[in-house]
Amino acid sequence: MVAHGKQPRDFAGLEHRRKEAAHLFAKGETQASVARQLKASRQSVSRWHRQWKSGGMAGLRAAGRAGRKPRLSARQLGRVDAALRQGARQHGFSADLWTLPRVATVIERITGERFHPGHVWKLLGSLDWSVQKPAQQARERSEEKVQYWVAVRWPAVKKTLGGGKPGSTSRTNRVSPNSLRSGPPGPRGVKPRS
Repeated sequence: MVAHGKQPRDFAGLEHRRKEAAHLFAKGETQASVARQLKASRQSVSRWHRQWKSGGMAGLRAAGRAGRKPRLSARQLGRVDAALRQGARQHGFSADLWTLPRVATVIERITGERFHPGHVWKLLGSLDWSVQKPAQQARERSEEKVQYWVAVRWPAVKKTLGGGKPGSTSRTNRVSPNSLRSGPPGPRGVKPRS
């Protein structure tokens, strides 16, 4: 599974932009002028101005990360990754196949944190794990029978476009044997001469 998600926000860049606004406020620029110069909304510039007035440059400092802190640390995620790489059989499962409930069980054993199997998908994405389909072949597989199927049977049963009878199943098509003619060809309403 490849992690697909939003680009991380550039908190340092956003803080730099707010500090540029503070320098412009200190020079006497209006809020509308600052909004135009920094290509920011007037609401944001108004908020920055309020924060600058009440707390100076320190009031415009970045708040840090956004959102809830993760339940697993980077070290714990590393331990989970190493455990998953050992294979499912090493953790007591009957087949060497990882499923979301199995991964959730291993995460709980290693970290003590319980996750819903649906959320495990996101954790695997953060570890750069991708969905893999197991390549299974029947033990009874016979290469001769497979080649016979591909070369002889499949072409015999395969439907091909236009492989049936010529014509159309449409009742309005002329070549259809089911089409009923309503009259001779020609303009409507004109009776043929007798």
